[in-house]
Amino acid sequence: MARRGGRKARVKPSPLPAGAPLEDAALTHAGTLPDGTGKILLLACGALAREILAVTRGTGWDHLDLHCLPAILHNTPDRIPDAVEAAVKKYKQSYDDVFVVYADCGTGGQLKSKCNALGVQMMAGPHCYSFYEGNVAFSDHADEITAFYLTDFLVRQFDAFVTKPLGLDRHPELRDLYFGNYTKLVYQAQTEDPFLLEKAKFCAEFLRLDFEHRQTGYGDLATELAAVAT
Repeated sequence: MARRGGRKARVKPSPLPAGAPLEDAALTHAGTLPDGTGKILLLACGALAREILAVTRGTGWDHLDLHCLPAILHNTPDRIPDAVEAAVKKYKQSYDDVFVVYADCGTGGQLKSKCNALGVQMMAGPHCYSFYEGNVAFSDHADEITAFYLTDFLVRQFDAFVTKPLGLDRHPELRDLYFGNYTKLVYQAQTEDPFLLEKAKFCAEFLRLDFEHRQTGYGDLATELAAVAT
């Protein structure tokens, strides 16, 4: 992938309908195509939208555009490779490069194979929990198989992505079926937000798990985006 830099920041969201969640929105209009050379499309998971905007804000990377696929795809990871392929094919000819801001995300290597076939690069790592903490650092927790991880996004969207899809709002007795083999909830915090910290503690209590707080920041997400942009 070509590296370019030294430009004014241009990564920005398009207007959203009232009440639309940022994470589930496409952040560039489909009709808004680059008007010059050297443009790179960040094709990202919607769960990373807020964090990508935070990392790129004020960096001088005006050659980056951001387009997000719905975060809810994580509930059906087998659909992620085809969704990414369709988006790459739709936008690739309009950009010099496309960088896929997904890790493997439960696709069993299928997303990596798809990206290789399409000739585009993607984030390294098995999932966002790993690259937020740093893939090297996270490997030290390889035996942490009884930990349930939450990020800032998942704390905000706990009801939409955990409670309701698993039916725990209607059938709390299912908690042991889904989480009986877990021992702790690890909150990997990208930001220092007291509200999210308290909500993460509530999530741990709700699931009857021990609580651990790790202030990870943006980890390898920041490092890889910098490498793409410069």
